[in-house]
Amino acid sequence: MTNDASLHIKVIAGSTREGRFSDKAAAWIAEEIKKQAGVAVEVLDLRDYNMPFFNEPMSPSFKQEPYKNEAVARFTKKIERGDAFVIVTPEYNHGTSGVLKNALDWVYPEWNNKPVAFVSYGGVGGARAVEQLRLNAVELQMAPIRNAVHIPGEQYFQVLFGKMDAKDLFVSLTKPAEAMIIQLLWWTRALKNARD
Repeated sequence: MTNDASLHIKVIAGSTREGRFSDKAAAWIAEEIKKQAGVAVEVLDLRDYNMPFFNEPMSPSFKQEPYKNEAVARFTKKIERGDAFVIVTPEYNHGTSGVLKNALDWVYPEWNNKPVAFVSYGGVGGARAVEQLRLNAVELQMAPIRNAVHIPGEQYFQVLFGKMDAKDLFVSLTKPAEAMIIQLLWWTRALKNARD
């Protein structure tokens, strides 16, 4: 993308485990978003931000200065520069991953008044993880949009076990991705105008 992009979308790969799927899904949705004019997209891989478990005495909503942890500072700066987010989440035990929840907890004002969309995978398409993340997003003063991409377990597991190519799976998800992106960009423009 060119430097004159007016909207900056950050895609967060929400799993760090070995053999994960979130990096593949994050790369795919980033490419889908890049097809839109005036949009710059960056994938934030949580493997690149080795943040400790949140244990500060002060909540990020009350902090007076940035936290000193280098990974937290880098991640926070990336979030600050984003106009909107797409969170790619697995579903573990009817919820999201601990590493993703921890990343959300380290940041506060930089999330505020920005939209967020979700790409999820696992049992029932990761819908239960997304429902929890929507609650977290509201508390972070984000605007979770309605449309999401849910990748059902029966499809995701075929990729996981090498019975289906990830590219073939992603082709089948083009329409839900397009609907999500259209809605995300509408909210991104509206909230960016309001913040400005």
